[in-house]
This record gives sequence, C-alpha cells and structure tokens, in this order.
Amino acid sequence: MSDKRSSSPRPAEPGQRRPSVGVQIGKITVGGGAPIVVQSMTNTDTEDPVSTAKQIAELARAGSELVRITVNTPAAAAAVPRIRERLEMMGVDVPIIGDFHYNGHQLLEGEPACAEALAKYRINPGNVGFGKKKDSQFAAIIEKAIQYGKPVRIGANWGSLDQSMVAMLMDENHQRAEPWDASHVAREALIRSALDSAIRAEEIGLPRDRIILSCKVSGVQELIAVYRDIAHRCDYALHLGLTEAGMGSKGITASSAALAVLLQEGIGDTIRISLTPEPGASRTGEVVVAQELLQTMGLRAFTPLVTACPGCGRTTSEFFQELAKSVQAHVREKMPEWRVKYDGVENLTLAVMGCVVNGPGESKHANIGISLPGNGEAPSAPVFIDGEKAMTLRGDRIADEFIAILDNYVATKYVGRGA
Repeated sequence: MSDKRSSSPRPAEPGQRRPSVGVQIGKITVGGGAPIVVQSMTNTDTEDPVSTAKQIAELARAGSELVRITVNTPAAAAAVPRIRERLEMMGVDVPIIGDFHYNGHQLLEGEPACAEALAKYRINPGNVGFGKKKDSQFAAIIEKAIQYGKPVRIGANWGSLDQSMVAMLMDENHQRAEPWDASHVAREALIRSALDSAIRAEEIGLPRDRIILSCKVSGVQELIAVYRDIAHRCDYALHLGLTEAGMGSKGITASSAALAVLLQEGIGDTIRISLTPEPGASRTGEVVVAQELLQTMGLRAFTPLVTACPGCGRTTSEFFQELAKSVQAHVREKMPEWRVKYDGVENLTLAVMGCVVNGPGESKHANIGISLPGNGEAPSAPVFIDGEKAMTLRGDRIADEFIAILDNYVATKYVGRGA
C-alpha cells in the first residue's frame, strides 16, 4: 500500500489555514480554503421523521450548515427520504449526514432512497465491521458512496478504536529501542485507523475530494496532539470536535480550549461542539457555541455580538445585564430575517456598558453602543453611533428605545439583498 502522507504539507503558521483538499457537500464546501463550516447532530429518534425534521430545521435556522443524524435501523433508513421531503416543504435545504455504525452496509443496500437522500456518509473505522468482515463491509459503504456520488467522513474515535490496529501497533512498539508510552500508541492507532481507511477508500475508487477525516478524543491535550500529527501527515479536509465534551460550562470550556489552539494553528475545516444539553434545553446551544468560537477568534462572522462589562460596585442593579441579554436575544431572533435581507449585517458590533469608567470608550468602538449610568452618575444613557455621540436616553423605556435605534441602523446602513 502506498503511503501518501510523507509529502503532505506541514500545518500552516498561526493565522494561516492549513492547505487541504476541498470537499463539496450539497451547496457547502469543506476545506480547500473555504470558510470553516459549523455542523451539529440531532438527538431525536430518526425513525420519527416529524420530530427529526423539526429539530434539523431548528439547528439549520440557528446556523448549523451541516446536520448529522443517526441511521441505525431499517426503519430509520426508510425515514430519511421522508425527513428530506419534510425539510423541503419547510424551505430548509441544509445537507443531511448519515451516521452509520455496525450495519451501514446493510442499510445503504436495503434502502437506496436513503443512500440517495443523504448528502454525506459518516463511517467509524473502529466499528464498521470486525474480523474478516471488516474490509468487505467498509468497501460496501465506499462503493455506495461512489455509486451515489456522496462524500464520506471517516471518523475514528478514542472510544471505539480498531482493536486489531491497536494490537499491531503494540507489537511494533515492543520492538522499538525506546518504546512509546501507552497514550502515544493509542494516538497513533487513532490516526493510522483514519489514514489507512482513507487510502483504502481511494484504492476502491472514492475520489480524494470526497474524503473528510476526523480523530476524536475526549481530552483537550490529546485532541491537540492528535490533530497536530494528522495535519502534518495528510492534506485531507479535517473535521474537529472534542467528543463527549460534557454539559454546560465544562463542555464549552473544554471544547473551546482544544479547538481554539488548533484553529489558531490553521488546522480544521469544519467543527462541531459536542455538548450534552441541559434537560429540556434546545439542541441549538451547540451551534451558538461553535459560531461564537469562530467569530470571537475572527475566523467568521455569523451574528452581531454584544460587548458588555461584567459589572462591579459602580454599576446600577441588574439593568445593564438585562439590557445586554435582551439586545443579544433580539439580534439572534432577527438574524434569520436580517441574513436574508441585508448584506454584511453579521459584522455589526454592539456595546452595552454599565458605567462611565469604560462605557463611553467601548461604546465609541462599536457601531452602536450605550453607556448606562452607574451608581452616583447622572440618570442618563448616551448612545454612540459609529463613534459619535448621537443622543441621550432617559426614563423607563431605555431598552425599547435602544432596540429601536438598533433596528433602524440595520435597515438604513446595510444594503438590501437584490437591491
């Protein structure tokens, strides 16, 4: 088997993207210098096309550019075309990715309409098959991808490593003059599982520009080490994500810590933040975190973000906190409409500040900013527009008036699409 890794470019310097092969998934391009793509995954029962289509639509409207669904049973596979039809009726054309484990070869063979309706297939080389069946079942899925013109993500995972690969590498390690530690062997098994599978897919006939790789682990330092290594050894497009990141602030912090380092080094073409939702919470939270990570790093712009002070003994009650929250909520609510109507509105900057110390300065740096009165300050709130003081708000309707100023700014400053 030829090794295509040795001539691959090194990761880019900070601020530069690592060169990668572009992969087309519906209207979305992953890699090849295209903007980094946000994706998410449903947690509904795919056999229920109504709830699954509804959640896909929610994720897409929140900004997920690719959505993955579980395809694990014949009934789930049969539901995929109906899910696609429902989304079309709702005006949602987000590409859907089928996540296959253990029986993907059977499902794609048994439900050709599913194979056609999906925009991409995801295969885990650690559980695509076992023993003598592994190669034939992997090949069967790749052949379906070739038949239907679909790209494939080969996604290795720390929790489901190819045990035959691990055993082989452990044997090799015993022969080294200076053996690697166990974590190094496991990382190598993860990377080799993905790379060897990709090379095998090419040998079967899947074009290089239809292959995306991922090597997911649940530890921050391990993830950074794995992706630095695989980025050095290939030019396939890479999907980033800290698997089983966790719930709430822990999941957000861990994912951001790992992905920010890699993204800053130019590694990564598409990302997912694998958060465990709070009970009853919307699945869209992981999309918001992914967007905010890319936007705060200056890699993409999705929606206006609010700069707001944390509050201190100078600030008055919770009013500025409530205003910041309501402004950010208003922006996110309006963005689906604004995104269609106005070019560049996602680059709008806003500031809600709580007192005179940094308030006027931060407000002047934003397109629209308000500096609320702190303790002992005059009961007035100057509003700055594009660096200049435009007006002063007073009274009980400051929040409503400031949001009205924001809406008017968007309507008058941004060029309407098709105008």
